[in-house]
Amino acid sequence: MSSFASIFNSLIAYLRSLLFSKHLEICVVGLQSAGKTSLVNLLSSGQFADEMVPTVGFNMRKVRSGNTTIKVWDIGGQPRFRNMWERYCRGVSAIVFVVETPPSSDPWAIATEELHALIERPHLAGVPLLVLATKNDIKGAVGVDQVIRTMRLDTISNREVSCYSISSKNQVNIDVTLRWLVARSPAGSR
Repeated sequence: MSSFASIFNSLIAYLRSLLFSKHLEICVVGLQSAGKTSLVNLLSSGQFADEMVPTVGFNMRKVRSGNTTIKVWDIGGQPRFRNMWERYCRGVSAIVFVVETPPSSDPWAIATEELHALIERPHLAGVPLLVLATKNDIKGAVGVDQVIRTMRLDTISNREVSCYSISSKNQVNIDVTLRWLVARSPAGSR
């Protein structure tokens, strides 16, 4: 009877995982060298690598967090790939915009311009936005308040907007980022 109970419990656990699993799709965008691929690799493998090859075009990874599977699109940030951002952001559960801190004035101005151009696209209306200020482990990194002010995140009114300061290298606020993402997934969606 013990083996029957074990098989039955395994079957129930499997059925629960099917019925109560969550699935979502996100798109990670931002300028080149902002830390997008480092973040995606950390989320998918749990490992940080100091040397990272820039994404050319796009990469797709699946990340599992509890009973949630997250399909992550990592889109290249070089100027020639930015016109692809909208296509990959359509229909996602959230847009994750990665910006490097400490900032230099030109890339931050370009990042702000690119972010606002992206979220103004009609097909992306209402999609939640998570801005991640990366590399907070580097001296001179700025805080969330300055990111919000500089990137004019407080002027965005047609969607939910959140901003966190993270470090993929030291795994700072990665758990908070995952919780935010998982909360955007409806239970049992496919």
